[in-house]
Amino acid sequence: MSHATAVLPDPVADALVAPPRHVAIIMDGNGRWAASRHLPRVAGHREGARAVKRAVSAAIRHGVKWLTIYAFSSENWRRPAVEVLDLTGLLRQYLRTEIAELAANGVRIRFIGDRDRFDTDIRQDLAQAEHATAGNTRLNLTVALSYGARAEILAAARAMCEAIGEGRLDPDTVTEQGFTRFLSTDGIPDPDLIIRTSGEQRLSNFLLWQAAYAELAFLDVLWPDFGEEHFAAAMADFSRRERRFGARPG
Repeated sequence: MSHATAVLPDPVADALVAPPRHVAIIMDGNGRWAASRHLPRVAGHREGARAVKRAVSAAIRHGVKWLTIYAFSSENWRRPAVEVLDLTGLLRQYLRTEIAELAANGVRIRFIGDRDRFDTDIRQDLAQAEHATAGNTRLNLTVALSYGARAEILAAARAMCEAIGEGRLDPDTVTEQGFTRFLSTDGIPDPDLIIRTSGEQRLSNFLLWQAAYAELAFLDVLWPDFGEEHFAAAMADFSRRERRFGARPG
């Protein structure tokens, strides 16, 4: 774990280091950004949506193939009703104004989490966005909405038990790899790097199974201020780490 500062990497030194295949981001700090400017919280969320566009562009420029963003946690439903209404309204706007640009830039988008908690029109927009971008391969963007890792693992365990009970799965053959097929991230590689903004140092119920060997970077920048230089700093920090996945150094 480390705090990454916004220092641009040395293009020569880092040219020989492959970028992380999958970067996940916990986007934190929208409320504090708004409060520091004496603005309503929704202003921070709006600016945070613009930061998402910058993150997508940065991921493409740095050769990252998979990007996952934590947009709305299952715990966020407990926020004041007005703020939840603002957040779902921004989600509607994003789905109806940004998907065409994502598709044109070769981005495939998919959503994980409990989408049943959203209104019918939002669920339809989610499905349409996935369908419209399904053939794209430049960047795989996964958006975690109404998502909680514990709930995901519990749902996967229940689905696996059901498969065993119906005779579709032999319990003696269950492996870690086999269990991942029941997770909502089936087909998505585990994250190599997880970035959290705002200086907080926790995963907040995000990709707990998938993060087993992820590198963690905590940036002292509020999410609405996140830009290319912060993404580059995290990439440079990642390139200097030695990943052994539990093995002894050679």
